[in-house]
Amino acid sequence: MTSPVSGVSYPVESRHPGWPARLGPLRVGAGVLAVRPVRLRDAGEWSRIRLRDREHLEQWEPTGIGPWPDRNAFWSWPSQWGALRSLARRGQCLPFTVTVDGRFAGQITVGNVIRASLRSAWIGYWVASDFVGGGVATAAVALVTDHSFGQAGLHRLEATVRPENAPSLRVLTKAGYRREGLFERYLDVAGGWRDHYCYAITQEETGHGLVPRLIAAGRAEYA
Repeated sequence: MTSPVSGVSYPVESRHPGWPARLGPLRVGAGVLAVRPVRLRDAGEWSRIRLRDREHLEQWEPTGIGPWPDRNAFWSWPSQWGALRSLARRGQCLPFTVTVDGRFAGQITVGNVIRASLRSAWIGYWVASDFVGGGVATAAVALVTDHSFGQAGLHRLEATVRPENAPSLRVLTKAGYRREGLFERYLDVAGGWRDHYCYAITQEETGHGLVPRLIAAGRAEYA
């Protein structure tokens, strides 16, 4: 496109590069993993797992408005899905569902997408308790990171994790993220202001991609 004032040509960025997309599949310890856009019909499985796994999830997630059963009931999903889809269409978010052997297994989201000269975003994820330790979160992070630095055109991703959340710290480390520092009293989680480690990665650090690294390390294979 050419500026009508200066006559200088400059690239036009899509409002939502990299969205929607399907990523994978990869074979990990838990089964065949894939990543796809969130769907309205995810409501039933999303709610069932979130209610079942309250103890597993609530201690790590930002404090929400209202009790956990209400926030994660079947009827609360349509509004969340609608908000995520709206942000995705505006190019501000990449919201995905994680599946294992075709079953809903969690979510992974790239949010607060800022483009122009920053091209940065955060990445957040959760997986069902029965898939923890099966390589699901690590492979999902690798898939979405590679996609973010490829088709989605980003340059930097960061993730914040409570120091006590050892499994999530291992996920980020195995995926290739590095610790940058500590954010003190960063988020209101489980009723209090909690410190969080900041982990980050930039496109230059990924080389040929995080998924090929996982495969070379024997943590995943193409399915």
